Amino acid sequence: MGKIIFYEDRNFQGRSYDCMSDCTDISSYLSRVGSVRVESGCFMLYERNSYMGNQFFMRKGEYHDMQRMMSMGMMFDTIRSCRMIPPYRGSYRMRIYERDNFGGQMYELMDDCDSIMDRYRMSDCQSCHVMDGHWLFYEQPHYRGRMAYFRPGEYRSFRDMGYSNMRFMSMRRITDMC
Repeated sequence: MGKIIFYEDRNFQGRSYDCMSDCTDISSYLSRVGSVRVESGCFMLYERNSYMGNQFFMRKGEYHDMQRMMSMGMMFDTIRSCRMIPPYRGSYRMRIYERDNFGGQMYELMDDCDSIMDRYRMSDCQSCHVMDGHWLFYEQPHYRGRMAYFRPGEYRSFRDMGYSNMRFMSMRRITDMC
């Protein structure tokens, strides 16, 4: 079981909220988030309520202030919801597709891909089917830029999911001991 603690102020000061599962609205517990401590497990943080907006992956550690988190690649300064990533120790398998509704070129991944353009000559990825494991997608090659979390399931249209202005160019398995 994972545990993350949100604090209203920097350096783990002010009111706090302990979370051990998914939370759709952190603002119902705190007026703002100034620092975060992940005591166990892995979590995705979201810019907006109900797991919407930009996302950021966090593993066990102490994050003293928002500036530190932003220097690590977080692309937003407000945390409104979080999702716990369950522990997983199995195999990883996913199919990525060039177009919506599983159309166009299809490739199956079982390991990390630092550039779909270099590996597959694929310039865009608009849908996927995650069969096994938990994955992070990145908008730029080499695991850079904004990210999105995908767990097992069918994702027919990234555009319909709110990623209309993003192109995913690299994918990584979440292999941390979450």
